Amino acid sequence: METQTEMTAAGAPARSVMTARALLLGERIDTAGLERPDLVSTAPLAFPVGQTGFAVLYRFGVVVLFGLSPLEEDEIVQRIGGRISGSAPEDARDEGETLVIETLTNGEEKSLSNGRLAVRDLSPPRLLVIADALAKSVALHRDERRVNAVFDTIEPFAAELAGKGRPPWRRKAMLELIGQTLLVRHRVSGRVAVDDKPDVLWDRPDLERLYARLEDEYELESRGRTLTAKIDVIGKTAEALTDLIDAERSVRLEWTIIVLIAVEILLSLFQIFYGRH
Repeated sequence: METQTEMTAAGAPARSVMTARALLLGERIDTAGLERPDLVSTAPLAFPVGQTGFAVLYRFGVVVLFGLSPLEEDEIVQRIGGRISGSAPEDARDEGETLVIETLTNGEEKSLSNGRLAVRDLSPPRLLVIADALAKSVALHRDERRVNAVFDTIEPFAAELAGKGRPPWRRKAMLELIGQTLLVRHRVSGRVAVDDKPDVLWDRPDLERLYARLEDEYELESRGRTLTAKIDVIGKTAEALTDLIDAERSVRLEWTIIVLIAVEILLSLFQIFYGRH
């Protein structure tokens, strides 16, 4: 949806309406070399598109587009397609965040009852603050899905361990599970700094309240804490599985040594007995 201007009954412009969409495109977006004269920001990379559009690219694989038509959105995505590494889920674009933004001539910035966000203007600093919250929400959703998938894999293993009192003798499955836990922990940890505020707030502290409102709206802080706690559990699970494998190796080694000693004793006894006859 492009930027629209709604009119009052008297025919005067009352407010502008813009739609923002945050899309998950992949694991990473290489923004190096995309510098242009009209850049609004370099980290994240932000620039105007057309007459009223605006695009913000994040290195963790998310792009936020403001006031663009579907065709314009597809054009932006195709232009940066060669810089995207890692594949996003096929339904990732459908699961992105969409927000309708209205500008009001007076009054306080707030979330409206119809699900829209009311702001004083559509200036680049405000759009950067909004983009930051939308991008983090989309990235958190990706990481939450990954972590939950690992938990679904761990649960049957843990149930079998609890039921039998010993780990299942499927060494390959255990190693695969360790690999999954470590991979998710690596991908998620430090990828999206949820606790970090956008850099634009250093120059525009007056936008702190807007960011706090968006942070609360998308529950960024609580979701980040929950995700961190789950990642810690995944890390401890990987350590526990590694300890189980080490314990199994130790037990097998001990039994091997015992068997070898027993065989050596039997051979010695046989030689002693045979030597007497």
